[in-house]
Formats: sequence, C-alpha cells, structure tokens
Amino acid sequence: MADFIVPVSQAYTKGSEPDKFLSLSKAAEPVKVPQTLFKGTSPEEALESLKNQPSYDTLLAVLEYLGNGGQNKPKFDIRTPGPLSAQIIHMLVTEIVPNYWTVLQESSDRAGIDALLACLRSLPGINAALTYVRSLIREVKSQPKDSGSSHVIFNLIYTLSLLADLLGDDGEVMRIWDHIVSTKDTTRVRPLRRELLSLFTSGKIVSLSAEAEDICRQASQLTEPRWIADNKQYISWLARNQVQWAKSQSREEDLELCAELGARALRLGHPEIFVRELFYNLLLQDDAGKEMFSKLVNSYPLHEQRKVLLLLLKLLSDLYLNSINNSDASEEYPTIWASVSVLQSIVANNDAQRNNLAAWLTGTSGAGVGEGCGIRRAAVAALADYKESILTVLERSLSQFSDQLYIKHTPILQQEAHSQVLLLAAGYVHRVAPMKLTVLLRSSLYLNAVSNRLAVSQSRARFLGMIVGEALSGLVHGKDSKLDFKMEEMTTEEADWYKSLVHVSDKAGPLDPLRTSMPSSPPRSSNKPARPSNKPRAPKLRNIPAKTGFVIEEVEDDEEQEDADLVPYAKPDSDAEDSDDDPTLINRNKPKAPVYIRDLISYLRDTENYDRQKLALTTAPTLIRRKANYGTEVVSHAEDLASLLIGLQDKFELENFYNLRLQGMVAVVVAQPKKMAPWFAKTLFDGDYSLSQRASILIVLGLSGREIAGFEISEYASATHFPSKVLPNKVEKHYLQLSSASNGLQAGTNLKALPSNALDTLAKSLSQTFLAPMAAEAADAATGPDALKLSSFTSRLEQSQANSSITSKSKSKNRGIRSIPNTTASVISTSFFFPLSSRFQAAMRSSAMTKIIFQPYLLALYLKTLGLLIHSAGPSTLALPQMTVELWDLVLGVRGRCLGSNTTDGEGDMAVTHAVLMALAALLDVNEGDVRGLCERQGRQVVESMEWVGNVFHNTRGGDGAGEENDVKMLAAGILIRLREAVEKYQTVLMGDLVGFT
Repeated sequence: MADFIVPVSQAYTKGSEPDKFLSLSKAAEPVKVPQTLFKGTSPEEALESLKNQPSYDTLLAVLEYLGNGGQNKPKFDIRTPGPLSAQIIHMLVTEIVPNYWTVLQESSDRAGIDALLACLRSLPGINAALTYVRSLIREVKSQPKDSGSSHVIFNLIYTLSLLADLLGDDGEVMRIWDHIVSTKDTTRVRPLRRELLSLFTSGKIVSLSAEAEDICRQASQLTEPRWIADNKQYISWLARNQVQWAKSQSREEDLELCAELGARALRLGHPEIFVRELFYNLLLQDDAGKEMFSKLVNSYPLHEQRKVLLLLLKLLSDLYLNSINNSDASEEYPTIWASVSVLQSIVANNDAQRNNLAAWLTGTSGAGVGEGCGIRRAAVAALADYKESILTVLERSLSQFSDQLYIKHTPILQQEAHSQVLLLAAGYVHRVAPMKLTVLLRSSLYLNAVSNRLAVSQSRARFLGMIVGEALSGLVHGKDSKLDFKMEEMTTEEADWYKSLVHVSDKAGPLDPLRTSMPSSPPRSSNKPARPSNKPRAPKLRNIPAKTGFVIEEVEDDEEQEDADLVPYAKPDSDAEDSDDDPTLINRNKPKAPVYIRDLISYLRDTENYDRQKLALTTAPTLIRRKANYGTEVVSHAEDLASLLIGLQDKFELENFYNLRLQGMVAVVVAQPKKMAPWFAKTLFDGDYSLSQRASILIVLGLSGREIAGFEISEYASATHFPSKVLPNKVEKHYLQLSSASNGLQAGTNLKALPSNALDTLAKSLSQTFLAPMAAEAADAATGPDALKLSSFTSRLEQSQANSSITSKSKSKNRGIRSIPNTTASVISTSFFFPLSSRFQAAMRSSAMTKIIFQPYLLALYLKTLGLLIHSAGPSTLALPQMTVELWDLVLGVRGRCLGSNTTDGEGDMAVTHAVLMALAALLDVNEGDVRGLCERQGRQVVESMEWVGNVFHNTRGGDGAGEENDVKMLAAGILIRLREAVEKYQTVLMGDLVGFT
C-alpha cells in the first residue's frame, strides 16, 4: 500500500537534513514548544515569557525581575505609564491572574503574590484591573443566562480579589503619589494628578465592584464579599489614607492634593464616617495631629469646611456630650472643656468657620435641636474669645427670640435650644463687654422679646420669655431693681437651671477626657463577614451512651393498686421534637428563658442561635415590663435593648416575629418614656435604618403613647406586677368581674394582641369617632324633627336625668378634692410629640433626609402618629396650643405631597392625603371645646385649611363601596363641615384676624 503513495514534489533548504522531514506515510506527532529559561535581559523578554504560558518558576522569575526594576540600563519601571509597561500589565491582569491566582494564594510563602501586587500597585495596574472587570461584566450581560459562563464568573472573583489586595494598605494613595512625583518627567505630573483624583474619588471602584459582586451572587459563586464593594468601608479606607498622608507630608503641594482628595471624598456619601476617622486617628492622637487636623480642614473648600464643622458638632454631641447630665450648670465638666478645645482648633484663624458656627447657633437648624445642652455650651464657649462673634450671636439670638412669627411657628424644642444659646451668650458678653449688654437691654429688642412672649397663648413660650427677662435683668440691674415676675413657675428647678446658664464660663481644656472615653473603632478587615444562613442551625448531636446488658421489661400486676379518690396527672403535651424519626437530632440542651436584662441582651445578640432568638423575642415584652420599676436594669440597658430590637432581622422566619419585636420596643418605651421616646424620635431621623425599620419606630411611638394615655393597653401589661402582688385565681374571681374578651383580666382594660397594622387601625377608629356625631345628626335630620320622635325623646329624658344625678354627686364629692396635674399629657407632649415634630422640620433642611421622610408611606405613617399622639394627650394638656400650632403648620406644609401634586405616584398621594386629613380630624377633635380660641389664634390656618379640604372633597371621586378614595372623601366632608361651622359661628373673629384688627 505504501508503494501507491508517491510524493508530488520535494524541496530542501540549505543546511537541512532530509531525514528530519516526515513523509506523508508516517503519522504526524504534536510539536512540543520547549520551555526556555527566563534570563532577565530585557522587559521585552519578560513580555515574551508571559505570552508563552510560563511555568510557575518562570513566572516567579519574571515577577522578581519586574519588581526589581530590571537589571540593565536604562532601568525599567513597570509602574511608570508607557506602551511596554501597559502590555505587560495587561498580560498580568488578563492571563496570569485568572490562571495563577489560586496557586499564588495557596503557596506556603507569599513571595509570588507579593511580587505580583508590587508590579500592579500603580495607576496603570489599578486601571487595568478595573477595565478587565468592566469587560467581564459586559461579557456576562451579553450571554444568555444558561450559557455556562462559569469561567467568566471565576475570573471576576479573582480580579475582585486582586483589586481588594491592591488597595488593602492604608497608605496606598500616598505611595502612588510619591512614585508619580519621583519621576523625572515633570510634564506628566499634572495629568497623572488629575487621574489619581479621578480614580479614587469618582466612585467607579465601588460601583464596578458592587456590580461584579451582584453578578457573582446571582450565580451562587460569591463565597466572600469584598470590602471594595461596600461604600462605607471604602470611605473609611479613603479617610485612613488621608490620615497617613497628612501625618507624613512635608511639601505644601502634597497638603493641597491631600485636602482636595478629602474634599472630593466627602461628596461620595457617608461623610460622617470620613469625619469620624479623621477625628479618632488624627485629631485625638496628639498635639501634632490636632494641629495637622486644623491645617488640613482649613485647606478644604468653604462648603466642605462647613460640612466638617457640622458633622463634628454632631459627633461630639452623640458620642460624648448627650450622655452628660449637666443638671448643675455651674459645675465643671472636663468633657465639655475638651469639646471646646476641639471646636477652637477649627474656628481659630478662620473667619469663615466662626461665621458658620455662629450661624449654626442662631440659624433655623435649631442649634442642635433635640440634643443636650452640652454641645451648645461648647459651641458658645468656642466663640467666647472672639468679641465680635459672641456679640453677633447675642444680637441675632435676641432679635430672633422677639420675632412674633418665630414665636408662633417655630417648634418649641427649637425655641428652647435658642433660649439656651441666648442665655449662654449673654453671660459671656457680660464678662467681656458689660456696657454692651446694658445698652442692649435698654433697646427695643429686649422689651419686645419680653412683651411679645407674654402676649402669646402658648404656656411654654411665655415661660421662656419670663426666664430670659429675669436672667438678663439680673445681670445688669441690681437686686432691688431687677425684673421679677413673682410667678410660681419661676421657682422651679428647671427655671433655676435656665437662669444659671448666664453664669456658665467654660474654657478650652485637654483632650484626655475624649481619649479615655473614645469608643473603640471597629477593626478593619479586608473582607466583610460572611453572610449567615437564613435557616436555623441543626442542633449538635448528643453523646449516645453505649448499649448495656440491661433490658427494660414491663410487667403487668394483676392486683388493683389504684385508688379511686386519687386524680391522675394529665398527660404532658407532646414535644414536637420528640416526633423526629432520628433521635440523635433532638436537642435536649435548650437554653432557659432569660431572667435578667443582661441575659436578654446576650440572647438578642446571638443571631446564629435559633432557640435563643425565639426565647428572647417571646420573653422580652414581659421581662422588660416586669423589671421596669424594680432595680436599674432597664434604665441602664434601655438604649442597648432598643438598638438591638430595631435592627433585629427575621433570619429564622419565626412565627409572629414582627409583632413580638414591636411589643418589645413598646415595652422599652413604656418602661422609660421620658428617656426612650426622645431617643426613638432621634433615631428615626439620624439612624442608618431602612424604611421598614423607620416605620416600626413610628408605630412604636404611636402605640406606646396611646398605652401611656390609657387608650390601648397591651396584652403584656399584666406583667408589670410580680406574682406576689396578684391575687390567686380562686380568690380573684370573687372580687373582680371577669370578661371573656380580656382573657381572665379586669374588664375595661381592653387587653388584646396588636396586629401588624395596629396604627392604621387606630387611625381608622379615630376617624370613625370623629365622623360619628355628624352621621347621627344627618340621620336625625333625614328622618324628621327630634320633637316628633317618642323613642328618642324618652331616651333623652332618661339620659338627662342620669346626667343630672351624676353631676350632683360629683359636685358633692369634688368639693374637698384637689385638682391633680395631668402628668401623662405632659409626658406625651414633651417626650413624644415635640421631638417628632421639631426633628421633622430640622430634617426638611437636609437633602439626604428629605428623600427619606417624604417617601409616601413613611410620611403618611408619620402624620398618623402625630395625630394619634395629640389625640392621646387630650384637651386638658397645657401644651395643647403649641402642639396645635406645630401640627397645623406641618400639615399645611406637606400639602404639596397630597392629591394633585406630581412629586409622587397616585397611590402615595392618596395615602398622604388620607393621613393629612386624619391629622386634621384629630386636631379639630381635641380642640372641640375651644373652637373660639382656635379661630382667634389660628384664624388664617382655619380659612386656608377649609379652602384646601374643599378642593380635596370636590376632586375626589368617592363612591358607595369601601375604598381609600371613599374614606378620603368622607373624612374631607366631615372636616369641611366642622371648619364651616366654626367659620360661620366666629366669622367676626376670623375677619378681624385676616384684616389685621384685634
């Protein structure tokens, strides 16, 4: 057969041997490319070795050569941008990392991976990794979902790991810039400077990494999330880089670039994290760090300087000053003095920052509304050494304090904060320039401030006016001629504390109190903790004893040993775990129910244990209520309990999880209402929580306020009494009338489990209560005159006789009884309502918070909560006029989010409209007994609300069926009737108010 095969032609080259060529009759063998040893003569040779699929030893030799900068002259630096270095970096990122990353990581020594990272730690290396991530993402998106692109996913994971390791060190940005400056080509420094800022402050590192992680997570291949995909951790990394850079900088241009990097980082989001890192790691370190912090912040642009100042004020108040119980204003507080030193390091030698601090003290933001007085003491003391600034603060505060519109429309918490600033500034001005304060008290500002305050109907506003009048007069005038109102309100502890603020003299002190009480910063890790599983862990297997030789045998006894008089015990309830087919899976070592608050906290923190989480949730409402009035456990750990309950997630899909968590938070507020209700209101606007968690906070405030007022009592209320204070069931039934609806508890307490939409249910019942009298009047008018109805006449006669007898009895009994102050209404107004309303108006000035608070569902829930709280306070509340003013101004201020606006969708508009009408209904219902006073004080709001509600009524379809539109139309009709009745009855009063007559 081989003879038939004849070659067509045969050619020979010079120097070749014919026997080396294969004839066509022989089978061809694969050609093996010999692996040449890398000699390290040139970067071109290194590139060629990388292209030829190098072995592990060859790769290490190439990386060592590139990392050492080459051996020949001129020296080759792969970190310097250029055509050849770009090709080598491209090969390292796209070929070497996907093939060798796992091998390099699993090697015993880190020589290989360290050499690889050293070659890529530069602008070209990081940009190449980002470009490759972008191309892999594009490739995954272009392919079908079931195309089997697993190799692309793994390449994404390896490249993300490479990028995280490249940026792992805190001084990476500084080292990259030092290498750029060290190059001899100065013409390339400026473009590389712009590229450096764009790379680290444009947000593309976080965005690309997060998108890549999301793709890997969808493919179920993400085992370890990377920190570069978390914006918070990335901002913290940038701040630590700036700290390292600022500590080691020696050139002026380095400080400018460092400051520009920080200013841009503040615009990436979460600026509080950035400022906190600078505060801990730079300002509080030593005196040199404090000086460098001041120098660095003063190099920022003006807008970023103001942002740092405001965030620093917030940081000081939250971490240090709010925890100070400065009930004695004349006492020395080292923490306040240390805070003064911190603020002076910013405002010193910087007129713009002094103006910013003065504007914060006197502006509409409220000088830290809702915060403790400590931050205002520190801020005023920081300006005390600057005469012009402290005089500006005093004049602005006094002018604002006397403004009638400010008195009428500003939230009371904000007025209290400004009053404290006014008194503190007056004390410092009296010590610096006493004649200036004397002249100021003889001017019309002081006289108008006192007279305008005394003329208003709000009791709290009058109280502040009398306090300021007496305190300032006591500084200037003598003991005999000073102003004295001789009122009982001026002799209380609160009044004495306010008047003592003019004698406060804080000064700058050492930073040691801030260092000693500095909260531990969380340790930085290159990766976030692994995401826990959503399923409960399987219980550990018990040790099964070995089998013995004993046999258990049941022997029947023929004799009758049972006694007829003995009642046998009932069979125990079957355990669900006993029915398991595998006895080794039964967990007999279950945790016991916590009996102390610290045990409850440890159970809540153990998010990996199913049994502990379930026990903690079921026992939290009862345990907290039981411990509320016994000992200091709840007082000491109330904030920790509230924080844990707010952030708790339903990992194990527990039954009734959300209701139990809600009941736990309600128990915390009911146990400590004066402390925890303002804390929840502060957390609502300041905390980093989701919309559902913020909604749960509003529900907790509404339900706990109703329970404190006695309207809706929780099913766990009986837990407040220890068993020793409760009668046995056999004895209790002879003294108390039981109700089947109350589950064996006293009738009339309305004990019941609260559903998930409890707040909406309460709001609906309140609306129905508001509309019921008008519906009854309409029914009577439709059926004829009341005088012709025999049944109604008889019932009215019986009712009038009963009322007259009750009235006569009550008059005879009340002759010797003193009136009891309504402390519950005072708690609801000061601890629940005012913190919520004041912080909302302060949050409206923040662009970040505006997007959250104006979300339709959250805004509707917020308005319903305020309506329920003002209704819970009742008509006998002393602060009702001020509560009415704040709620009415807020309701009219959010009309743009209701029907007819284009800011939200139709469903959100309808929900907000219903909430606004419900708040108006509660406001009118609680002021039903003082409609004339309402028209005198809020005449413009009455007319304006009537016009707007009329438009809502005419523009809403409504119908016979039960729906949200029908509820809105009915509620609008009821409010419109009430407002028109008030306008017709007190038309003269309203007209006089509208035209400016008194």
